[in-house]
Amino acid sequence: MYDLIIIGGGPAGITAGIYAARQRLKTLLVTKEFGGQIAKKAVAIENYPGFKEITGPELLEKFEDHLRSQDIEIKIGEVIKVEKPAETFELTTSENEKFESMAVIVATGADPRPLEVPGEKEFIGKGVGYCVTCDGPLFKNKNVAIIGGGNAGFEAAIFMNEYANKVYILEFGAEVKADQRNQSIAQKREKIEVITNAAVKEIKGETFVSSLVYEDQKTKEIKEIELQGVFVEIGYQPATSFVKGLVDFGKMDEIKAEPETFKTKTEGLYAVGDTNEGVYKQIITACGEGCKAALNASAYVFNMKNK
Repeated sequence: MYDLIIIGGGPAGITAGIYAARQRLKTLLVTKEFGGQIAKKAVAIENYPGFKEITGPELLEKFEDHLRSQDIEIKIGEVIKVEKPAETFELTTSENEKFESMAVIVATGADPRPLEVPGEKEFIGKGVGYCVTCDGPLFKNKNVAIIGGGNAGFEAAIFMNEYANKVYILEFGAEVKADQRNQSIAQKREKIEVITNAAVKEIKGETFVSSLVYEDQKTKEIKEIELQGVFVEIGYQPATSFVKGLVDFGKMDEIKAEPETFKTKTEGLYAVGDTNEGVYKQIITACGEGCKAALNASAYVFNMKNK
């Protein structure tokens, strides 16, 4: 029996683990891998206090080193079900292992949101990707499209500018949503071209991607771009299906949680980081939420033990 089980190894989960250990809770952290989006998406981080600029993997390494220096048990695995048949929680992993705890913090982050267009699934790993830092260098001297005109899309395009021959940013709306700094950087890169009002219709190819078809929503004209790579940057969907029945979900399948305590509708169950309905999806806010949830979980466990 654990006092607390934390599910997820991103900034929120790691911070929760550090605080739980300092509260002397018997804690288990279960994660498929460490990092989440910070490892795959954060090319250059310039807004985390103490570091004027640091890469995602570098910051993650510091996070993980700090966590492993604490008195906490860590298991690499995937939780597929969380239940609460009585006063305590029962967790089941993909390897059919069972764990029991008094409290649970869900910090599993989010998975890339797919385009859901013909050709996308067929060409995953054959020109379609969701992580430029992972796969970008494979497209050296090739033409690529970044789908999504938010900060993630622009940062991906700026990263790909160092490798690709040509980089297209396709934004569905009439205006891009990236902040002015990212727009300014992209404008100075001659390889980057921004296309707005672009509704992607299909990704074509034979063995590998060879072109992308989109509709100009202003003129209704169907256009086709010859390219070899497509990176999808249109947002994320929370990885939260394993707690179905214990929580309420919002419109985007994010868990409803109290904004200060991060309690869900189930006593002893907390949701932090990209799993909940919080407005700001930043590394530092995820860390703050992990801290608050761990402190609240500590108080909950203390009360449970002293009933």
